Amino acid sequence: MNIKKERGIYMKSTKLIATLLVAGMLFTGCGLKNSQAIIKVNDGVITQNDFDKLMDRQLAASPFAKMGLGDIKNDKEGVLYLMSERAVITQLVIQKLLDQEANARGIKVSNKDVDEAINKVIDKLGGKENLSKVLKQNNVSIKQFKSDIKTQVKMHKLAQTSKNIKVSDKEVKDFYNKNIDKFKHDEQIRAYHILLMTDPMQLAQEISGDGKKEISETEMNKKIGEKVKERETLANKIAKELKADTSKFGAYAKKYSHDTTTAQKGGDLGYFEAKVMVPEFSKAAFAAKPNTVVGPVKTQFGYHIILVTDRRPAGVESFDKIKNNLKESLTNEKEIKAIDDILNASKKKANIEYIDKQYNPDEITKKLTKQLEQMQKEANQVSPAKK
Repeated sequence: MNIKKERGIYMKSTKLIATLLVAGMLFTGCGLKNSQAIIKVNDGVITQNDFDKLMDRQLAASPFAKMGLGDIKNDKEGVLYLMSERAVITQLVIQKLLDQEANARGIKVSNKDVDEAINKVIDKLGGKENLSKVLKQNNVSIKQFKSDIKTQVKMHKLAQTSKNIKVSDKEVKDFYNKNIDKFKHDEQIRAYHILLMTDPMQLAQEISGDGKKEISETEMNKKIGEKVKERETLANKIAKELKADTSKFGAYAKKYSHDTTTAQKGGDLGYFEAKVMVPEFSKAAFAAKPNTVVGPVKTQFGYHIILVTDRRPAGVESFDKIKNNLKESLTNEKEIKAIDDILNASKKKANIEYIDKQYNPDEITKKLTKQLEQMQKEANQVSPAKK
């Protein structure tokens, strides 16, 4: 896991990819079981199987489930379930509409398209091994990953059918000049790090994956404590060895670091300002002497061993240095808007029928409102407002 506040845990990707993932995954396979239609979208259908697959995935990724807040899946009248249910239905309808638009415009995604997109992700993550680690950490199968990538490629191609998607060099330069304050930065350092992760949720997932049977909460907490202690000991050992020989830092990062995004780059975090890192990390890194190993430093993510190699005074990023990334960002924004426009136009002419009324978002909202009102009523009874 990376420590930069703005980085995602799934992969370091563009805003477009992240947005399209949120917009919806495509689940069109209908098995023999649960293949009945629950929603009709124009001449297409969303089946019970489509809903169940995405709902299971949504609940598995829910932070509330990871926090152990009850059996969300089986409490179908509960607030958390109803919120997830409404979100899933909205997501499925959106993706069905966008898929129909793509088909109507003759958009096809070849295996070559998918392979090229996957290779780009692999390059960003620093190799197939890192991709496998990221997918495992986020409970995503290779099959599901390829399906997600195919959806992303299709949505990218759909956006490209709109007008005015291209971003000219003049547009990029004008944006830079008009928003120069966005490119100012405080003092920066370039640092490398090795992370030995101790996040309890991640450790619990590791421990659960190692065993063949469920363990009690008491036993889980004990095992988590043991792992934290093991990693603290290892962090101290690594720090001692690297303080004696900093030339080994890159090799150690590749071998030991749990930050899959930077491990294969020798732990390189690039240049950053103090404010983009968690406070404990920034305090230690910005106080470090050049080319000196410091740590272990404990943060919410785990134990860090840090090597700072360079410093930059406060200033402004030059246009030539950032123009390519800026152009990509502006293009992504145009593509996102294009998808939004296509979706809104599609909604206006769409014929959506909720065959199974329990999946009508309006009905779910009524249930949700009722539950929230009841919760508020109970809260007031326990802690009546002071008059």
